[in-house]
Amino acid sequence: TSQEGEQLVLKQETDTFMLTLNNEERDHQLLSHNSPVAESQDQEGSKDEDPESKSHCNTQTGKKSFKCDTCGKTFNFKSKLNVHLRIHTGEKPYPCNTCGKRFSDKSVLIRHMRIHTGESAHSCNTCGKRFYQKTHLQRHIRIHTGEKPYSCKTCGKAVRTSTGLFVHMRTHTGEKPYPCNTCGKKFRHSSVLNEHLKIHTGEKPYSCETCGKRFCTMTLLRRHIRSHTSEKPYSCKTCGKNFKWNAGLKLHMRTHTGEKL
Repeated sequence: TSQEGEQLVLKQETDTFMLTLNNEERDHQLLSHNSPVAESQDQEGSKDEDPESKSHCNTQTGKKSFKCDTCGKTFNFKSKLNVHLRIHTGEKPYPCNTCGKRFSDKSVLIRHMRIHTGESAHSCNTCGKRFYQKTHLQRHIRIHTGEKPYSCKTCGKAVRTSTGLFVHMRTHTGEKPYPCNTCGKKFRHSSVLNEHLKIHTGEKPYSCETCGKRFCTMTLLRRHIRSHTSEKPYSCKTCGKNFKWNAGLKLHMRTHTGEKL
């Protein structure tokens, strides 16, 4: 979905985000002032880097590495592994005191707070969304232009970002590295896991503007909204008939295949 695509863009931006030496002191002050809870948690997180932590040793370099037991990704420092693990657990311990949005990584919170301080220098001419790095704006613009420069060599599907392609490849490999600790169901990426977790917590943050009904995921809300509109996004490739829901299309396809209803 488009929401999942937006979240993948955010994750890609997170992976490429680096604090420069010139900005470290200012960012530390910004974080301390706006989110003292996040600052204290970050200081506690640094204590996790101890010599007794379980680790693997690279026999060629002699350097320790810390491996994620869930997806196998390795890190040079225990603290980085701890941050990564939040992708699997859905934990977001860093809140923005201005708008309440929560983050799993302190560096992403710092970047987010620049939206409130006015440091986002690059704005989208189409929707007005602001970005502090030009490359992030350029990536965002693809949402409006429809540009999809990354294509899957297996099926040919095109996507907007390299991260999106990486996640798409899991549809071919069957890899689902993000498990729900409550029911055991596994997912291809963290954004879908985070949406799924709301089913267990009972949280329903998405409401229909027409009837007020609330939903735990944006996907369910979008599906519900079609009951108020004439939108029929699912089309039969054989006869061209359109349907509001994918389930209806699948049922209809049996009339062409001869499969018993």
